[in-house]
Amino acid sequence: MGRGAPRCGADACACGPPPPSRPEFGDDPQRYTSAKARKNYAGTSPITRASGKKKVVAARFVHNDRLIDALITQAATAIRFSPGARAYYEEQRARDADYNAALRQIANRLVGILHGCLKTSTLYDEATAWSHQPESLTA
Repeated sequence: MGRGAPRCGADACACGPPPPSRPEFGDDPQRYTSAKARKNYAGTSPITRASGKKKVVAARFVHNDRLIDALITQAATAIRFSPGARAYYEEQRARDADYNAALRQIANRLVGILHGCLKTSTLYDEATAWSHQPESLTA
């Protein structure tokens, strides 16, 4: 990011995700019917396989490399500048998720936030985006 460019964690929907992720999602506003569809396309949502009593959750390996790289970079930036993202990251690490898994979780959440902002034509709001966090973590 250059000087004067908005930071991703602080202004995710005002400026969109860092290039090239926004163009990678496409121009058609009706392309993704839900946040889940956008997350699946981005490759940030996990794949869950269940058979009988066994359940396996794994990362997606088939994805758009440029998009996932941009989203992981955005997530790494967000945990430095966004208190909500940082709290969510710390929560994931406390659950014994490794660094990359925690970043994927943050990227997945940011894609959902982006979808909500684009769907409602609103700017990013830290309090709204991370409202699921208890007050003590985001303050």
